[in-house]
Amino acid sequence: MPKIPKISVITPSYNSATTIRETITSVLKQNYPNLEHIVVDGGSTDGSLAILQEYPHLLWVSEKDEGHYDAMNKGIKRSTGEIIGILNADDCYCENALKKVGEAMESHPEWDGLFGDVIYTDGESREIMRRQEAVFDYDVLRFGMSYVHHPTLFLRKAIYDRLGGYKHREFLNNCDVELCLRLGQNGCQIGHLPAFLATYRFHSAGQSADRRVARNMKAENLRLRLAHGCPAGLLGKAAGIYARLRRQWQKIRHRGTCDLIPGRFILRKHMRERTNFSSNSGVDKV
Repeated sequence: MPKIPKISVITPSYNSATTIRETITSVLKQNYPNLEHIVVDGGSTDGSLAILQEYPHLLWVSEKDEGHYDAMNKGIKRSTGEIIGILNADDCYCENALKKVGEAMESHPEWDGLFGDVIYTDGESREIMRRQEAVFDYDVLRFGMSYVHHPTLFLRKAIYDRLGGYKHREFLNNCDVELCLRLGQNGCQIGHLPAFLATYRFHSAGQSADRRVARNMKAENLRLRLAHGCPAGLLGKAAGIYARLRRQWQKIRHRGTCDLIPGRFILRKHMRERTNFSSNSGVDKV
């Protein structure tokens, strides 16, 4: 393998004993030769720590935090890699994902980061749907389409140093969306890697399938859109339609495909009014 950059994978965790072993295994199976895996646990009481102790290669800490975005910030500060990826304790990397990321970032020194394609899975790791993307587009993001899937986003640590980390005290659910908007606002060059990099688990023990969380995300998204110049009211709705159409055109142009069925319709049957997860930030009580 040619010279490749060191990648630091940050995994925030809190009472994730049912899924974190699969997450750790997916990183180990990458066989990436220049890697560190940091787990920042929020003080789990469900047996997660016993699992972490089984893996001597891990760098990990368990202490009270202010939620999973706070844990991400702690991991980023501790990391020593040139490239940083965030992998939640219920998500997994696809085969050879880190090799593809490392080679792409080495081949494109002008890139400040990259993102890739994602596979949604359920609680039993069964595939729900796939989403292929095309380009990083600030206008599409700020007009209402949050399509950069966090576990597929890899940034140079220098970008975190320059722009700062996740604003966990301002947003409960959308710190990653806010970061992506900040990347676009600051003119960062974010490439797209046309490969499936991660599986995103949509399940009854996670936040994404919780309708309470979804409602809060919608409210936070509106705040972010307005802060980044998206108009309110009918003009804002028109801007959202434009963003969706623009994204699909980009997929057709660059990937030769488009989404015939919106993801929210496919995921609807997997949503629950209240899922079973815990959080130090109180997001489980929104």
